[in-house]
Amino acid sequence: MGSEELGANLFRITQTEAKLKKDNIYNEDEACLTHYNVGKTVRKAIEELGGNMPETLPTPAKSIKELEKEELKKLETVK
Repeated sequence: MGSEELGANLFRITQTEAKLKKDNIYNEDEACLTHYNVGKTVRKAIEELGGNMPETLPTPAKSIKELEKEELKKLETVK
């Protein structure tokens, strides 16, 4: 995940958390709906600004799991 997608995700998460607190939402169904609506609004903002939609962004060559495995192997060989 690149910085553009990471930034959008972080923005969506922080705005959802703030809205849940502001609106005193504790019910799981309402929380899910709030999360969905905030995500929809963030996607709309990205689109209106002419940004790249998350599904069009390039994917990394290796997953985080693959990178973690490689790093663990390196650490094991150092011991």
